Amino acid sequence: MRTVTRVSWFLLGALFIFSGLIKLNDPVGTAYKLEEYFEVFAADFGSFFLFFKSSARTLSIILCSLEVILGVALLLRWHLRITLWLLFGLLLFFTFLTFYSAAFNKVTDCGCFGDFIKLSPWTSFIKDLFLMALWGIVFFHQRFLRHAFVQGTTGVMVMTFASAIAIGIGVRALGHLPYFDFLPYKVGNDIGKLMKPSEPIRYKYIMEKNGKTQEFTTYPDSTWTYKSMVALNPEAAPKITDFRVWNDEGDYTPELLRGNKLVLVVQNTDKTDRDRYEQINKLFEDAKQSRRNITPLIITSSSPEEFDVFRHNANFAVPFYYADATVLKSIIRSNPGFVLLKDGVVKGKYHYHDIPSIGKVEEKLQ
Repeated sequence: MRTVTRVSWFLLGALFIFSGLIKLNDPVGTAYKLEEYFEVFAADFGSFFLFFKSSARTLSIILCSLEVILGVALLLRWHLRITLWLLFGLLLFFTFLTFYSAAFNKVTDCGCFGDFIKLSPWTSFIKDLFLMALWGIVFFHQRFLRHAFVQGTTGVMVMTFASAIAIGIGVRALGHLPYFDFLPYKVGNDIGKLMKPSEPIRYKYIMEKNGKTQEFTTYPDSTWTYKSMVALNPEAAPKITDFRVWNDEGDYTPELLRGNKLVLVVQNTDKTDRDRYEQINKLFEDAKQSRRNITPLIITSSSPEEFDVFRHNANFAVPFYYADATVLKSIIRSNPGFVLLKDGVVKGKYHYHDIPSIGKVEEKLQ
């Protein structure tokens, strides 16, 4: 049992650290997921939960950092019993969320490992039950983990350092862009190519006749009754299925994916940072004069009325188009934020805290 306990102890601590770091890589994405939960809870249990939406980013940093901090504390066996009880509280919270999502089909992706690993609701719930089992083994066999690697003043110093690192990673990502981008619109990806299947999709057809069910790889004759069809190579399906940009004149998507485009993404005018208007306008003007034939433009999910007021206040004198709000949140974790495209390939992404010079933009297009 000693070996089982120590393996469980290591796995539990390592998984908590891994989960926390993955989410700290993209705290804005985690905040979006929290907002989704708050909206669901508000609809099911009362509008009180909407109060937390405005604090989603702060809660994201706190929860994700706590995962890392408690994982480190567990591996160092620092105040082991207290650490285990705190881990139990966090596990109970996560298990409730994943069960609620799975049982009532409320949130289809819990965001347990950010966008790095996508888990279905029931898989997420089973994962939390597994962690609960590891916790139970460690908690009821603590006698095999008596030796603490740090304690006293040294322990406080080490845990303070670990806490500062964890929080610092999240705060840095919150004020810039994720360290690692796991979304379909990451730098280097060809949006147009990802909107198409990588190879023809093959299906199997589930058919029924005379009470007998049978599978076919080609559609059978009309004597069979169709029940369902399943893709045989789902990995070949398009990775981007909801990307579309338009204005009053119609679909602009094909044109957006041609030539050099400098796109300012304004997800929502109500929450857009307004401290960088001068820098943004300067980059727009420089782009218009660039020899690289760069077309500056804006894409937003705000209503025409809201955006019209916003662009006049900001003096943005470039064409603007519309897109779905969820798509824009996936494109860039910054509001506003710049995306540089060359024939549909993402060449650069810039947080509003890191607006580049035109020279840096042109370098990306070489």
